[in-house]
Amino acid sequence: MNITIHGIEFTDAAEAIGHTVAAGCGVVISVRGRTLVVERGEAERLAAAGVAFAYVTAHEMPDGTSRIMTVPVND
Repeated sequence: MNITIHGIEFTDAAEAIGHTVAAGCGVVISVRGRTLVVERGEAERLAAAGVAFAYVTAHEMPDGTSRIMTVPVND
């Protein structure tokens, strides 16, 4: 299956997360080794099509540090 993904590619998750925070929109996903910022509707389209990917997010820990976490979809 060949599916086109509309988004902006980043070299790492931290950079992509920073972009979504600064822009105030988009979600970070990881698909086939690529880190992309896509609109939420695009991520929902990929999920509905059965594409395996992971949402990527920063999670603040109780001690104030931040960790990057992934949530698999269709895995």
